[in-house]
Amino acid sequence: MASINEDLDYLDKSIRQLQIEWEKFFGGMEKKPPMDLKAKVEIVVRRYAGTEMRNNTERFRYQNLTARYNTFNELWQKRLRALEEGRVMGMHGARSAAPSHMPPPPEPTPAARAAARAARPPAADGFRIENPKGDTVQVRALYRQFVDERKKVGETAAVSYDNFERLISQQATKILTEKGAAAVDFRIENKDGKVSLKAKPVK
Repeated sequence: MASINEDLDYLDKSIRQLQIEWEKFFGGMEKKPPMDLKAKVEIVVRRYAGTEMRNNTERFRYQNLTARYNTFNELWQKRLRALEEGRVMGMHGARSAAPSHMPPPPEPTPAARAAARAARPPAADGFRIENPKGDTVQVRALYRQFVDERKKVGETAAVSYDNFERLISQQATKILTEKGAAAVDFRIENKDGKVSLKAKPVK
């Protein structure tokens, strides 16, 4: 039986492969959506859904991978429904043109654009922030890992969530504005007994 780390490696690799396979399908290069691989990924996701992971690194990696998969899967299913409702498949998998009487497709919503920007996933140990005020789930997960890492190196001074959230919001807003980034990937680095936050702009 595979270890948790092996399953998480498989999950990470398979999510990336799913992105490629879905794009091939939507681009007309494949006749069928990658449902077999999707089913295998969901088996691994469900395997640990109710499991208490004592290892913080494994727990946060699993949470990030499942959050990434759920985000992408929601987008893929929306695109699949739109395809089934608004277009037909040609004999060789290519999409035929929409009938001339059909209205033009609507502009993508901000949520759809954000999901498209996320096509390049963050590192397995990272947390992606697109909206400093709205991505509270990611900020809280980042805060919990930050506190846990500080405890590991013996840093016991309390860090309030409000101050941490304010720092992340200020740093993310600055990078988004000055770098023209679509999002910011935060990760926690534990080096030589010192815990620090690293931020990387995502174009």
